[in-house]
Amino acid sequence: KYGGEIDLIARDGERVVFIEVKRARTHAQAAERLSQRQMLRILRSAEEFLANEGCDEKTDVGYDLALVDGGGRIEVLENALYLN
Repeated sequence: KYGGEIDLIARDGERVVFIEVKRARTHAQAAERLSQRQMLRILRSAEEFLANEGCDEKTDVGYDLALVDGGGRIEVLENALYLN
């Protein structure tokens, strides 16, 4: 069991990307919904996932934030959750 849920996990070649999705009326409001506590939970979960996948410290990892506004428009902030 991971430290918490991860909304999306994607692979781009050898790169593993963990994506947190936040929705609100505006992209700015959605971004404000991400707390420090959630970021730490995502990091713990990602570390557990990577260990179970046999990845090591050389694995290229990204932590993105996908913001969804009230109209369903999506803005992805790459490496927005840089926690290392």
